[in-house]
Amino acid sequence: MNSSRRDTRAPRILYLAFYFPPSRASGVYRARATANHLAARGWDVTVCAAPMSFLHDVIGSVDEELASTVDPRITVERPKLNHFAWERDLRKYSAFRARMPLVAQKLYQFNQRTLFPENYASWGRSAVARGLRLHTKRRFDVVLATGNPFASFAAAWAFHRLTGVPYVVDYRDSWTLDLFNDQPAFPDDHPAWKWERRVLRRAAGAVFVNEPLRRWHAERYPDVADRMMVVPNGWDADLMSPAGEAGVDPGITARPLRFGYLGTLTNSQPVEELAAAWIRARTYPELADAELNIHGHLGFFKGGRRDLANRLGLDLDSDGQLIDDPTTPDLGIHYRGPVSKTEVASVYEHNDVLVFLAGGGRYVTSGKIFEYMASGKPIVSVHAPGIAAQDVLDGYPLWFNADSLDVEAVANSMVEAGKVARGLTAEQRAVASRHAQGYTRDTLLVALEERLRAIAGRERITVSGQPAR
Repeated sequence: MNSSRRDTRAPRILYLAFYFPPSRASGVYRARATANHLAARGWDVTVCAAPMSFLHDVIGSVDEELASTVDPRITVERPKLNHFAWERDLRKYSAFRARMPLVAQKLYQFNQRTLFPENYASWGRSAVARGLRLHTKRRFDVVLATGNPFASFAAAWAFHRLTGVPYVVDYRDSWTLDLFNDQPAFPDDHPAWKWERRVLRRAAGAVFVNEPLRRWHAERYPDVADRMMVVPNGWDADLMSPAGEAGVDPGITARPLRFGYLGTLTNSQPVEELAAAWIRARTYPELADAELNIHGHLGFFKGGRRDLANRLGLDLDSDGQLIDDPTTPDLGIHYRGPVSKTEVASVYEHNDVLVFLAGGGRYVTSGKIFEYMASGKPIVSVHAPGIAAQDVLDGYPLWFNADSLDVEAVANSMVEAGKVARGLTAEQRAVASRHAQGYTRDTLLVALEERLRAIAGRERITVSGQPAR
């Protein structure tokens, strides 16, 4: 190629990522890392994300500190979303819905069946409109869409049909596979299947978080199999320190052991089994005074806190606050509340043993497991046997896995992990954390960035040894 004619402008990407900081949804960390990685590698990144009204009024919680970790070179757009499916305040109904609620509901359901089968469809249409306006001013080279919600996939497809810009879909979650039952998520005649075929047929690439998920989709869409790739989740090196630098707590031999879970607690996880195993483990002398700290949110939405607290054996008052009742037995379980992503390293350091609680079956890889390994602490598994996360943990020297949800077996794993934690050395931590070194997000995202650059038809241009911006 004649160097004088090379296009030296930064490649431009439209990233359709509904959950993006300050959202605190589990998928937001992959989106944050992907956008930051692309910006650092010389891309001009525009993100279409959820409107702030949805994050504040519907989900009901945000992580403002996480938003401060987004590369300032990234442009964030927030297309509109119709709150019809979530609106419970009659005063906020439209005039049409207020006067004819049944007709409005039937019309909404008709649109779900005939246009796109997801409550986020209006956001997808708004994202296309916003993307088109931006594209007419300065063209995009490629679109990357991450799901869920999968309206982002439909939006990428529509944008491609209107502009010809190629797109890649990132399945950080599964659309048509129920990960928690290992079964199809919809009946055969559901429109989601038609939409998935439509989206994948024209996609320039499809990304999955583990090999079992890639294989499941490749078997169902063999014509697209050669465009599929795996980009695992990972841990964020900018938010965590190497475990070897932390050493060990010299006071651990004189105080109660601290077990910790960090993440969003959901109804898909074996919460009752965790609580029962913990109560059994505390009958052993080694853990008689130990504590189990739950760090994070109770559910994704405001209304789920009470049920999840009850499943742990905890009580909430009418305002959703934990009740400290001295007349109830002390289970040693403590809910510590939400934790900003920027503070997760201190949570890992505070706890001696980390509890890996996960729902679902063989297709599930939790993003938290990478951080757990990077901490260099003992990890106790509380999940069904055979999940995909075990492939990642295999080889981690401080992994305690009952390979079962049997209460006695899990309790024994907790006791064994506690014994090891008592005598853990800085060298052991450093050795354990080396298993996680290949799972930093930046390392894992290199292959995706290269694939996107190839699809966009943009070679890497260097100026004085640095990528051109």
